[in-house]
Amino acid sequence: MTVSHILKAKGGEVITAAASAKVSDIAKILSEKRIGAVVIIGAGGKIEGIVSERDVVRHVGKDGAKALELPVSAIMTKNVRTAKEMDSEAALMTLMTEHRIRHLPVVTDGKMVGMISIGDVVKYLIEAIERETDDLKAYIASAG
Repeated sequence: MTVSHILKAKGGEVITAAASAKVSDIAKILSEKRIGAVVIIGAGGKIEGIVSERDVVRHVGKDGAKALELPVSAIMTKNVRTAKEMDSEAALMTLMTEHRIRHLPVVTDGKMVGMISIGDVVKYLIEAIERETDDLKAYIASAG
C-alpha cells in the first residue's frame, strides 16, 4: 500500500504556522489540536521547517520558560524530510527509523498534500494484518 492510500483514509489536513510564530503559540496549537508536529511554511506555501512536541520540550528543558518567547524559527528542524504519495509503508518506516522522525509532510509536485505520522503507519499495518487474518479464516472455513 502507498502513502496515497493512507491519506485517503485520514485526510490531507496539515496544521501549519509561520516561522515568526512564537514557540508558545506552537505549543498551544500542538495542545489544542492534539497533534505531534506543526509544519512551518513560508511564502507560497514552501516548507521552511517542522516543529514537534519533542523540539518544544527539549528547548524548554534547556532554556526554561524563556524558550517559549523565541520565534519558532529558532527551534524548528530546517532540513525537513518528506514523503511522496507513491511511497510504500515500508519506505516510510525505513525513513522514519533511519532519521528518528515521527512526522513526514507529503509533497506532490512541490505542494504539500498531507502529513503522515508513525501512528498512521502503525494503524495501517494493524488494519492490513487484521484483513489478512480475516481472509485466511474465510479461506480455511470455505475449504473445510
